[in-house]
Amino acid sequence: MISLAGALLLITPFSPSLFDTCLSGSYYGNYNDGQTTNSVFLPEAACLDSWSAEALAPSASIAEATQGYQQLVWVEQKAVESSLLAATRSEFDAFLEILSEHRHVERDQEVLYVPEDKMGYELLHRTPTAALLAVSHSTARSIDTLLPPFWKSVLVPAAPVDFIPVPADAVKHVKHVLSTLKFDPEIAGIVESISLPQMVNDIRFLTGEDESGIMSRHSFSEGSRTASKWLKARFEDTGATCELQPFLAGFAPNVVCTYPSTVPTNATVLLSAHYDSRGSFGSTRAPGGDDDGSGTISILAIARTIARKGIKFQSNVQIIAFAGEEQGLLGSKAYARKMREQNAEITVMIQADMLAYHVPDEPPQLGLPATIGTPEVTQLVANVSALYSPELRVGYTAACCSDHQSFHEQGFPATQVFERAGPIADPMYHNSGDLSDREGYDFQQVKSIAKVQLATLLHSAGYELSQ
Repeated sequence: MISLAGALLLITPFSPSLFDTCLSGSYYGNYNDGQTTNSVFLPEAACLDSWSAEALAPSASIAEATQGYQQLVWVEQKAVESSLLAATRSEFDAFLEILSEHRHVERDQEVLYVPEDKMGYELLHRTPTAALLAVSHSTARSIDTLLPPFWKSVLVPAAPVDFIPVPADAVKHVKHVLSTLKFDPEIAGIVESISLPQMVNDIRFLTGEDESGIMSRHSFSEGSRTASKWLKARFEDTGATCELQPFLAGFAPNVVCTYPSTVPTNATVLLSAHYDSRGSFGSTRAPGGDDDGSGTISILAIARTIARKGIKFQSNVQIIAFAGEEQGLLGSKAYARKMREQNAEITVMIQADMLAYHVPDEPPQLGLPATIGTPEVTQLVANVSALYSPELRVGYTAACCSDHQSFHEQGFPATQVFERAGPIADPMYHNSGDLSDREGYDFQQVKSIAKVQLATLLHSAGYELSQ
């Protein structure tokens, strides 16, 4: 079993120039800290010694792990409306106390935290909105259930990863679609036919608001297995070829579905969402109606429309429901790495995460990532929205990042669609009250954003109608 004792860590704002130095072989990924994207490195001492203080950004920090824990975990406060954050600092301090007191946490007669090996934590980096912790493997597996609602955990990989910028050749297709994009009344008719009543039925199954019996879609729950099998069957009903792809022991699988191209090509357009969920601290209920049941029903609605309209594509198309997102994009990271190892040609990737919450008195919106993502793909989605969902006000959000980050980091053109051009405003975010039958849950906004996803797919993949 590995030990982090003696490891030196450098946490510094991301810059491509860092990879032209001795740091390049010790990169462990990018992580968010408010508005900043930070890179984590575990370099040799000689590498750090070769740097002068002037070479590092003022906000960079260097730490040494001393306690021998096995897993690094980055925890971050999501970009959330300030009105929702009154208690988040004290809640985060309480979370650290739970880790330090070496005790079980019991809520609703459920033991949430059962240590199997070394307990506690070592704090290696701290800002008001993020921290880097060294913990045991058992702590790392359950840490998302202990965090305050507006915080999220990301497991740092056990070995260095490559930094793969999106190459110029990878965005040629997107640029071509952008340069030729114009309104198509046939596409407008197709996207308008997305069924809103069917989306209502679908989300009620996934949240357990009907008689499905699903109490939680947390990646380790039985409900997530029920959901994965149900999603696979529903996508297969639309003519897709699907498989459940495990990626880590104990986690629910990714649901990977493919519509093959009608012409010879390696190109693939990929639409995705994550179907795993997270509930309130101490509760077994995790319905995930907005996060990310709303994104999941959008890609399922797109698949149903593909079948109903008899659409055949001139590119390979994949629709994927990822698991493990709430533990740090784990399902999508595994799949994106697999695609890079296979040298896949993913021309466009769009992740749908949280589409349904609508703030009272605000217009319906579409939020696009302000930081991590491929600008050309983001611009394509914005332009498509203006053509086919002009009711949406389009803007940028710091509420980053979902599974598109996994693909962007592997050099694939990718972006995300989100419910708001601003920070998260849903008061039920990471809450057991995240149901569809509540004030602010707007199915019409979900449909409007799904229209954008499907129209982008049709323009990017090329298509024909077989009916």
